[in-house]
Amino acid sequence: MKRSRMKRVLMIAFTCIFSYITGFIVFPYSYWKDYFGMPVSRIIMDMVVNLLFYTAIVELSLFIEKRLNKRISWMVRPLKRLLIQALYQILGVLFIIICMASIYLIFADFVGKPSPYIGLREVFYTLILVMFWGMMISAVNTGDFLLKNWKTEALKVAEFEIKEAQNKQLAAEIELQALKLQLDPHFVFNNLSVLSELILKDQQLGYEYTENFAKVYRYLLINSKKKLITLREELKFLDAYLFLIKNRMGGGSIFHIDIQESKLDMLIPPVTLQLFIENAVKYNRTEEENPLVVSIYSNGEDELVVSNALLPLIKMPDSTGLGLKNIISRYALLSDRKPVIEKDDKAFTIKVPLIK
Repeated sequence: MKRSRMKRVLMIAFTCIFSYITGFIVFPYSYWKDYFGMPVSRIIMDMVVNLLFYTAIVELSLFIEKRLNKRISWMVRPLKRLLIQALYQILGVLFIIICMASIYLIFADFVGKPSPYIGLREVFYTLILVMFWGMMISAVNTGDFLLKNWKTEALKVAEFEIKEAQNKQLAAEIELQALKLQLDPHFVFNNLSVLSELILKDQQLGYEYTENFAKVYRYLLINSKKKLITLREELKFLDAYLFLIKNRMGGGSIFHIDIQESKLDMLIPPVTLQLFIENAVKYNRTEEENPLVVSIYSNGEDELVVSNALLPLIKMPDSTGLGLKNIISRYALLSDRKPVIEKDDKAFTIKVPLIK
């Protein structure tokens, strides 16, 4: 608002000053001799009328610009906009000239002193100059508008390029994280250790463990780099992953899964559920007498909810938070909706949108 007011004042001052400068060029010496021979009150009145005149032209130009900006875009139809704006500006200036000349004549008669004489040629030149200054004001307004537009578009392009670069970097980081997950030596070592024990104790269970371990790894190798996968496929993978966890940790964890049938063909980033289960198991106690309960269900807002009771370990492992950041970053690339994390004294819950 303050900048707009300053712009108006500068434009009015600029046109008034230069109108007098051009007047000195157009009007003969005799005119200015008579002009400065008039009473001071008459000269002041003349200046006030000129000030009002150019104020009216500036306001008219701004009004025309504002109205046309809503109806005819410079970017879409520049020639049509130029012609219509020029026509409106000329007609508007002519209307103001007629109005201000009438007011000037009325006040001149009231003062009772005649104006300095000017010939027909000077009147014609004056009219051309007024039209010129009216068009100049319009051109300045248009230039200011286009410059602002250009700056805005340039900023948008710069922001888009920065965002695109960030997204590419983010996608590379996510892919790297997925690759690390596939080749995680702890994951392989723990499962191979359990497998060797099971083969010695129960060959059938060892065979089933091997089958599920192969399913988990196959899923990671095939799908972890995909952007989205159906919830149905993710749950099949989760079934194999939970088989490994239950046999690795015994009865120290209980998993409740309740997904509506209508949600199974909706999409989520692959390995999402594995990450949530891994976090729950990593940061909580898993004891047979007090098992860790993890609930996985869908709600009416097209969200997948994973909630686990809080059973904190005595010595908590170091946490970088990369896993959850990974999921949040992936959703930033895939959807306008964001994951929601809720935590209180009893439970840790995360809700991720299901994508149609």
